[in-house]
Order: sequence, then C-alpha cells, then structure tokens
Amino acid sequence: MAWPTAVAPLIAPASRNDPSALLRLERRLRFYPALLLLTVLVMASFALPVKLRLFGSLGYSLTLLLLVLALGGPIRHAGRPCLGNLLYRLLGLTALVVQGLWSFAPAGAQRSGLPLLVMVTVFIAWSVLRLLALLALEPTVERRVLMGAVAGYLLLGLTAGLLMTILETIVPGSFTAVDDATQVLGPITSAEVQQRMWQLDFVRLNYFAFVCLTTVGFGDIAPQTPQAQMITVTFTVIGPTYMALVLGLLINRSNSAEAQEVAAALKQLKAGGPPSP
Repeated sequence: MAWPTAVAPLIAPASRNDPSALLRLERRLRFYPALLLLTVLVMASFALPVKLRLFGSLGYSLTLLLLVLALGGPIRHAGRPCLGNLLYRLLGLTALVVQGLWSFAPAGAQRSGLPLLVMVTVFIAWSVLRLLALLALEPTVERRVLMGAVAGYLLLGLTAGLLMTILETIVPGSFTAVDDATQVLGPITSAEVQQRMWQLDFVRLNYFAFVCLTTVGFGDIAPQTPQAQMITVTFTVIGPTYMALVLGLLINRSNSAEAQEVAAALKQLKAGGPPSP
C-alpha cells in the first residue's frame, strides 16, 4: 500500500511501506486509553474518603510519568530533537521528584507545595497543547483517538483546578462557597495547610473548575477577587472552544480518504499481516 502524501509524514517518515511506522502508530494509539484511564482515576479519587485521597497523588504521579514517556519526544516521528522537547521532559521529571519529596514534608511545611503546584500546572497545560498537536496529526479517527480527545478535556479541567488552587493559596478567599457564607475556602493556617488545601479546597476547586469548563454554573461557589473572576471567565471560554476545535478536527479527519486507508492498514496489522503493497 502506497501512503498518500498527506499521510506519509505522519506514519512512515522513512518509507511509505514501512511496517514499523504502523507499529509506532499503534503504540501511540494505545497511549490515549491509558491517559484517559489515569485522568478518570485522578478525578475519581476526589470522591474517596479523606484517608484514601492519597491515591489521587499517586494518580497524578502516574499521569505525569505517562505524559513524559508519551509526549516527551518529537510530535512527528520524523522530527528532530529540539530544546522544547528536552525542557518538557525535564519539567515533568522535576515535578515527579518534587512531588515525592513534598509528600514527606511535615504538616507545618506543606505550604512549600506551592512550587510543586506551579510546576505541575505548567506541565499539564503544556501537555494539553502537545496532546492537541498529536491529535491533529492522527491520520485516522477511531475510538482510541476519541479517548485521547476526552482525556485532553479532562486534563484541561485538572489544569484549571490546579491554577485555581494556586490562586487560592496565594490570595486566600479568592473563592467562597455561596451556599454557606461561613464556608470560605481560605484563609489557610499553617497547621491546616495539608488538610484544607488537599482534602477540602483542592477537591472543591477542581469541582468548580469543571463547572466553569462546561459552563454549567451551579452558583454554589463564586470567585471573589478580580484575578479569580478572570480565571473563571478564561476557562468558561476555553471549554467550549476546545470542544469546537477538536470536534471539527475529528469530523474532518474521519471523512478523509487517508483515514480509511490507514484504518484498513491498522486492521490488517492487527490481523497479523503486513500492509498490502
């Protein structure tokens, strides 16, 4: 099978009949379900009892590791190593190390987790951009690619939650619970940092982040400061924009002739045979 010019750079940088290119594509497609599973597990950990929410930290660690391994190289297989890829991997690995050290910090020093929050937020936001670039290059649309698109949306919501947590940590009281004026998410005292920031505030701010992203607007939590209000507006715009861009991209790609050819080649590869010449 001779790959069309538009598809060849995506799956066969050396040769359009190179079976190893299809194997690389298949490995990349396996990344999307794994990423979706980890992001769902992270979100599910928010609903666990307080003593079990450490699984959320484990989920974040596994997600960071998976992103480094899957997105740390050139987006195009034919691409050359660049400084951006090196910085991306370095940031992700540094966040992993700092998260491990932070988990052993004493309760009175938990505010030292702010640099970790910043690093993880930047890394996940960068990962969303790299994931979108990868999705844009997929020559075919199948269920695993759709899983990758959903995982990108969930990562976007987790990024918003992390960013709101950073703001609430720096400026306590940026967000308040409207249903109970006494339940203010801040300020956080040094003795309550870990308990309030990671067991109450972090969960509720992630919930509010997805409320903003989906433009649902229940009204139970409200931004109080101008910075919090601008973050809320920003992600209220980003959420529908992401869905519109990704849906448009996937619909356009699913109707292309290249997508049908690549899908047939992948099916034949799974059956145990090389692509037909």
